[in-house]
Amino acid sequence: MDTIEIIKEAFGYSFMQRAMIVGTLIAISSSLLGVFLVLKKYSMIGDGLAHVSFATVAIALLLGASPMLVSIPIVVIASIFIMELNERAGIHGDAAIGLVSSFSVALGVMISSIAGGFNVDLFSYLFGSILAIKASDMYLSIILAIVVISLIVFFYNDLFAVTHDESFARVIGIKTKRMNYLIATLTAITIVLGIRVVGTMLISSMIVFPTVTALQISRSFKSTIIISAIVSVLAVIIGVIGSYIFNFPSGASIVMINAVLFIIFVSLKKIVRI
Repeated sequence: MDTIEIIKEAFGYSFMQRAMIVGTLIAISSSLLGVFLVLKKYSMIGDGLAHVSFATVAIALLLGASPMLVSIPIVVIASIFIMELNERAGIHGDAAIGLVSSFSVALGVMISSIAGGFNVDLFSYLFGSILAIKASDMYLSIILAIVVISLIVFFYNDLFAVTHDESFARVIGIKTKRMNYLIATLTAITIVLGIRVVGTMLISSMIVFPTVTALQISRSFKSTIIISAIVSVLAVIIGVIGSYIFNFPSGASIVMINAVLFIIFVSLKKIVRI
């Protein structure tokens, strides 16, 4: 059976269709947010919230509840807590993220130990599994992804101003604190959406990789957003198909494709300079 036939066969399965829909929506959401986070030098918040989601998944599995429904409110609260630590406690951004993420990982490990160790369910949440995506996950992902994308489009001008010059944005009347909280909240939601496809340990890469890749050749802010979205969606499509063909974890496959695309774009940038 050739590759084309295998791909056709893959898309005949409902779990592959769900994985592609959810993965594409997450790719668009994470790439849009990634541009703002990377340019604000706040991209590590994605990694910190990913560690928080690990703890929330462990809690949900221990309680027998839906990991996504448990994770969303807790991870959103964690994102706001990080911002509060940064602003009120005088703790620098990366230090605040480090405090929250290290505590969350320790909590997740303790909970998993109480539950009897790292079982198959928890492992699939750690590194992603396209087989684990249920129809309910898909519907919830569609709704939340539409909310994320819509809010980014609606507040685009304010987010653009805050990203490039927060002091100037504050002077012209933009509520910068509200915008920063909005970015943190949307990042939290996107992190939770991505844990089924990419896993809690790898979801932050979907925020950072596409933007850094796009910055290699982009000439403007809008072009960075467009290229980042294209790269992110392409990585998900190739990664999900590759994970089916070669029986690899979907999360690892997507991240590896992102890495390959980054290397290609860096090479293209050097060739153009020469």
